[in-house]
Amino acid sequence: MTLRKYSAAGADRRARDSRQLAQGVPIPNARLPLEILHLDDEYLIINKPVGMVSQPGLGHIDDSVLNAAFGRFSHALRTLGARRDWGLLHRLDKPTSGAMVLGLTPDSYDHLRKLFQNRKVKKEYLALVHGRPKPANGKIEARLAETDTGVKKVVISGAGQESLTYYWTLAQSDQASLVRIEIVTGRLHQIRAHMMFVGSSLIGDNLYAAPGKASQVHGESHFYLHCRMLQFAYPNSKDERRFLAPLPATFIAAAQNVGVSIPPALVPHGTGSTIAESLREPTRKAHR
Repeated sequence: MTLRKYSAAGADRRARDSRQLAQGVPIPNARLPLEILHLDDEYLIINKPVGMVSQPGLGHIDDSVLNAAFGRFSHALRTLGARRDWGLLHRLDKPTSGAMVLGLTPDSYDHLRKLFQNRKVKKEYLALVHGRPKPANGKIEARLAETDTGVKKVVISGAGQESLTYYWTLAQSDQASLVRIEIVTGRLHQIRAHMMFVGSSLIGDNLYAAPGKASQVHGESHFYLHCRMLQFAYPNSKDERRFLAPLPATFIAAAQNVGVSIPPALVPHGTGSTIAESLREPTRKAHR
């Protein structure tokens, strides 16, 4: 096939995708994997795999988390409509794995949307980063501004949006560290940019890596970031519920490949309590 035919075929696919997306309702796709961590009448919590996008878009009209959810729960999700993002309450980047939550009724969606907006949802991540963060535990308040010069990303800027990240180093080797991260705000690429800010960009992250630091691990070409925990209060309840997502095997193998020993409590096989309860909040501010 000639280059011109390849280009025409790509344009046809984009036009077809655009028409499908304009119709609005996600395409149900029950063939996609969907690891369910918890399901009740109000919420669906899933463990998103690496490589799956969160919602349909150009090039991904039927292979997103939302398509997979529609393949099993379309009756409930259709009642929420486009105004409530078909139940989708937040998103994870394509290379990021871990816990995601979808609302299954208008009331439960509106309740949790308000909690997200008021920063009352606790989100805990694990990441593999280059080197050893300095300090080992910290609080980062560097403001982030979005830029788009052909590639959408964020930069540290005093004119940017307020951004707050806490992190703790859990394990180290000579070349890498495993860090636990909690984000208070939810800016675009916040974790990736903030870890670069403290000199320890995510392993495999080409976009935010320092020169010569975007190395691959275990034959994979993506970065290693996993949303391990979501915690929030249900409607009409003051008690918070915690949902844990096991680490994927590729993350564990990558850690071993760079000499980082993952604490046993974080390795799949049983849920247990989150490590957040045994760690003290750091108070050091990062320099702006």
